[in-house]
Amino acid sequence: MSENPIEITSAADAHIKDNGGVVTVRLAPRHGCCGGVASLAIAEPRAPDVPADYASFDLGDIRLYMPHELIGEGLRINCEGWWKLRHLYVDGAAVQTPRQR
Repeated sequence: MSENPIEITSAADAHIKDNGGVVTVRLAPRHGCCGGVASLAIAEPRAPDVPADYASFDLGDIRLYMPHELIGEGLRINCEGWWKLRHLYVDGAAVQTPRQR
C-alpha cells in the first residue's frame, strides 16, 4: 500500500516511538447510560493480543496494526497530555462498520 492507512501526527509519532515503535488501532465498545453500544476507534502503543486478526503496516520506524474495517476511514492518531499522563487517541470521521454482536 503506497498511502498510509491512517494519519499519525508528529506528537503521536514521537509518543509511539518513545514506547517501542508499535501501535494498535482497534474498535472498543462503549456502553451508553440507557442501553445501546457504540464502537469507538482507540489507539494503544502496543502490539495486539492476536496480531493475525489485524492488517500490519511497516511505516518506517513504526509498526501499525489496524483492523481491516478501519482502513481508509480517514482516521488520525494524535497524542495529548503531559509527561507520564500522555496518551494516544483516534480522531476523525465516524466509523461506518456494521454492529458487532
